[in-house]
Amino acid sequence: MSAAGRLLVIGASGFVGGNVVAQAGPDWEVHAVSRRAVVGAPPGVAWHVADVGDRTALHALFEQVRPTAVIHGAAAADIDWCGRNRAEAWRINVGITAGLAELCGASRPRMVHMSTDNVFDGKRGMLTEADEPSPVNYYGETKLLAEAEVASRCPDHAVARLALVVGLPVLGEGNSFLSRMAQAWSEGRTLGMPDDEVRSPVDVISLSRALLELARGGYTGVIHLPGADRLDRVTMARRIALRLGYRADQVEARKPDPSPDRSARPLDVSMSGKLAAVVLRTPLRGLDEGLELVLGETRRRDTEVAPAVG
Repeated sequence: MSAAGRLLVIGASGFVGGNVVAQAGPDWEVHAVSRRAVVGAPPGVAWHVADVGDRTALHALFEQVRPTAVIHGAAAADIDWCGRNRAEAWRINVGITAGLAELCGASRPRMVHMSTDNVFDGKRGMLTEADEPSPVNYYGETKLLAEAEVASRCPDHAVARLALVVGLPVLGEGNSFLSRMAQAWSEGRTLGMPDDEVRSPVDVISLSRALLELARGGYTGVIHLPGADRLDRVTMARRIALRLGYRADQVEARKPDPSPDRSARPLDVSMSGKLAAVVLRTPLRGLDEGLELVLGETRRRDTEVAPAVG
C-alpha cells in the first residue's frame, strides 16, 4: 500500500472529481468511480464503472478496493434541475450519500463529502462554520440533509462546503462554468450576470489539493473551502474575461429572466476561510492567482500529451 493509502473518488468523471484524481500524488493508490467508462483517464489510476446508488454494487466495490479514504463528489448539482426533479435529486444527493456514509462508518475508511455554499440563505456573507444553514432552494436542502447523514453515519469524516469553483475539466466538459463562458466569449457573445450575487470563488486546483489533504485525516466536522476574494458575479466574470484575452464589456449586469422553473439563488454566500487556513497547509487563493494556477496546470497537461516533433 502507498504511504497515504487507497483513495476511492466517487464521481471521478465530474469537474471537481476529475481534478481531484489528477492532483492526487503518487503516494495515493487512486481508484476512480464513475457511471460510465472514461476516455483519457490519467495513467496509474484504477477506474471502476459502477452505479453507486446500487447498495450491492457499492458494497462489492468496497470489498474489492478496501479504501482507506473516500472522497465523495457525485451529486445532482444543477440548481434548477433539482427544483424540477425533487425525488431524483433527493435520491442522488441524500440517498446515495447516506448509503455511502453508512458503508464508510461500517468499514472505517475516512470520508470527505463535498457540500456547497448553497446551504445558506445569502442574507449576509463571510459565513463561518458556526453560522446556521438555511437554504433557499431544493438543491441546498438536499445537500444540507446529506451533511447530516454523513455526520450521523460516519464518525471519521469531513464535510467540505465548496464555494463557486473556477477551473477547467480534466475529463470531458463537466460542470465548469469557466468552460461555458470562454466558449461564449470566443463566439463573440456577451454574457449577462447578476451583480447582486456575491461569492468567494475558489480555483479547482487548490480546492482539489485541499480535499486530498482532508482525506489524510486530522480534522472532523464541517469546513468551508472558499477562495480569498469576495466578489459579485459581474466583477468576477469581467476579471476572468480580461485574463483570458476577451473584453470586459462582453459581460454585462443583467437580472435573470423570470421563469417558474428557475429556483431561487442566495444573494451573498461568501464564506470565511479562516478555519481552513488554520487546519490546512494548502493555501486557498484569490481569483487572479487561482486562475494562473488553473491555466498553468492546463498548459502543463497539454505539453505532456502533445506528440513529439521531429
